[in-house]
Amino acid sequence: MSNDSGQINRRSFLKGMAILGTLAVLPGGLLTSRCALAQTPVPFNPQNYKIYRNACPRNCYDTCSLKTWVKDGVITYVDGASESTFTNGAPCIKGLSYPRRVYSPDRIKYPMIQDGRGSGKWRRISWDEAMHRIATKMLEIKKKDGSMLGLALTKYSGKFGVLNYAVEGMMSSLGYTSRFVGTPCWPAGIDAQNYDMGDMWCNDPEDMVKSRYIIIWGANPAWCSMHTMKYIYKAREKGAKIVVIDPLLTQTAAKADLYLRIRPGTDGALALGMCRHLVDKGLVDTEFVTQYSHGYEEFETYLCNNITVEWASTICGLSADTIRTLAEEFCAQKPSTVWIGYGMQRHVNGGANVRAIDAFVAMTGNIGLEGGGARYGHLQTWGYSYNAMLQSPPEGAVGFVGATGPKGEFHGAVAGAEAEASYSDRPLNINQTAQEILDANDPPIRMLWVACKNPFAQDFDRNKMLKAFEKLEMVVCVDQFFNETVQHADIVLPCTTTFEEWNVDSSYWHYWISINEPAIKPMYESKSDLEIATLLSRTINKLEDGSCTFPQKFEPKQWLDKEFNEGMAKMFGISSWEELLDGPRKAIMPSSAAWYDRKFKTPSGKYEFKSELCEKNGHTALPEYKPAALGKRAFHLFTPHVQYGIHSQFINLDWMQVFYPEPFVYLHPDAAAQKGIRENSLVKVFNDAGEVELRARITTNVPADFLVMYEAWFPGRKFNVQNLVEDTPADMGLMKTGAPGAAIHSQFADIELISHEGVS
Repeated sequence: MSNDSGQINRRSFLKGMAILGTLAVLPGGLLTSRCALAQTPVPFNPQNYKIYRNACPRNCYDTCSLKTWVKDGVITYVDGASESTFTNGAPCIKGLSYPRRVYSPDRIKYPMIQDGRGSGKWRRISWDEAMHRIATKMLEIKKKDGSMLGLALTKYSGKFGVLNYAVEGMMSSLGYTSRFVGTPCWPAGIDAQNYDMGDMWCNDPEDMVKSRYIIIWGANPAWCSMHTMKYIYKAREKGAKIVVIDPLLTQTAAKADLYLRIRPGTDGALALGMCRHLVDKGLVDTEFVTQYSHGYEEFETYLCNNITVEWASTICGLSADTIRTLAEEFCAQKPSTVWIGYGMQRHVNGGANVRAIDAFVAMTGNIGLEGGGARYGHLQTWGYSYNAMLQSPPEGAVGFVGATGPKGEFHGAVAGAEAEASYSDRPLNINQTAQEILDANDPPIRMLWVACKNPFAQDFDRNKMLKAFEKLEMVVCVDQFFNETVQHADIVLPCTTTFEEWNVDSSYWHYWISINEPAIKPMYESKSDLEIATLLSRTINKLEDGSCTFPQKFEPKQWLDKEFNEGMAKMFGISSWEELLDGPRKAIMPSSAAWYDRKFKTPSGKYEFKSELCEKNGHTALPEYKPAALGKRAFHLFTPHVQYGIHSQFINLDWMQVFYPEPFVYLHPDAAAQKGIRENSLVKVFNDAGEVELRARITTNVPADFLVMYEAWFPGRKFNVQNLVEDTPADMGLMKTGAPGAAIHSQFADIELISHEGVS
């Protein structure tokens, strides 16, 4: 428990509790239970609460530092930690809803087995029985195939604490298995920035207050990083201009000084047009390109021979004058910065687009400046030892020997004893999960372990996923709710929430680190990923001694000890992770600017306009234009995140459904008129992957050739955006993440009216 005595901003506490609906605010600032309004209210007394340190582990820019208020062993309120200047004492609406997540009546309470996958006939079993069934199946796979490659793991970002990597460690401790590698989130941009600068590294977002010109390109921080917005506002108060480039009129775009609607996937054309104008007007930062870059002369030649502002205008849909003005304004103010959003690189040409934007920022000399930079993300504060993940396989384990083909595909087979030195796990593309399961042979995937992930909500081509799951002999899900993937599992294991386990969390955007301590005991029979791994190790070793090397003692504090090292201690100015119990800490950096010394990690040690490594990996050496996808359907389909949810998390809570009572498809009035659709009409959206039925909303916030459906899980409804999203790959991502990215936004669909029933 924290040593903090428990002071909290009274207004935010009262407001938060009223929002959550657990308490009512009465005149005079008194609190009372809503079910007891007729009774005498109980005054709020901070001394009656214990405060615990927690951290939001969701896949979100903000990774909030939290304080959890507990009274009589019950969580009553979650507040932001004011010690973090980034979180600044205020979690988002999702964070305020956390108590309901913990105490939701829909939470999975016990290990369960389903009699007939997809039947809904669940029955409770003990942890011992669940582990025995799982361990027996694993040993059966090893005996049948001579290896553990028939066991596959799909795990990603549902929970991002460092101890959640115990899932990977558990798999490694069983032997060489099949792993779904890569990420659907940001891989094309990661590769692009590595080609250009040798690493993905962004300025501290808090230094955005120093920016004098800010372009937010394909990001929507008003929804997805609300804590960064205060720095953007402060920069504007000091005179900065805020520009948003996006195909959709987002909430961030509505708050900008200038909104530029661009055609989807044409970001590279716009950036290259701006680059060409810099050359034409003599606005290139000569010092940067001559002293700190490699290949600039070749890039300038490419621009002069292939790119014009008028060409860029035709491609991206903005006027030539707008492109020229944007480039000139950006150069006129230093420092200037571009925030490169993850959405804009989720196209078939996403990596090429990011490289073009990087090149524009580099040509203006804004890389390496406080308040400047091409901001994408970073992993500077993720220097853990990864002890939980890096477990060794049992002696004599048989694995996979593979080679990489020209398109990044893997070829290989089970290794013989003579090839032991080259054993590895079998890598499978996480962005083509269904196809990989269907195609895998020698051996086939027989058992799938799902953790920190909901494939039916996050992976692509749901109809293909249904066929893939039919091929599997056993599916085990570790989760908190009966989501759609759990519905297609054989066994579900209940896992702890953030507030019931030890962990530590870093951000890929800001530079703060936060401890996560148990605020309450685990509810029901839930266990953490780490405890599940130790329990499985004990079980399977009883059946066959030596078959698993994962430690069999569950001592989470000792696991945290092993995750911290001298480098982490120095970065955060602490001697032990236990100092984080007094509050989150910020990394001690020489500068808030990435690449402040302009010593890049590329082969040349400079910023590389020309990357021989990029060319070696099958792309162009220069950041040349790569066309956007062309669709066979009439409408471009976008499936972005909702404001108050992350994938299939949060919206399933009854408290949150007031924001999203049902799903809608949003379309432009012209498109609606063409299709005979009215507000709230029941429609069908369809393409080659599948179809969905839902109601329509008509708005000018989307272009006339767009359909927009927000990704979320609505319990009890068949709606799923993945019915319409094919597993189309992006151009980059293989180099750094093991698989190409997902072209989530290079999707197309059509729409037709079903009925006007219910339309007023």
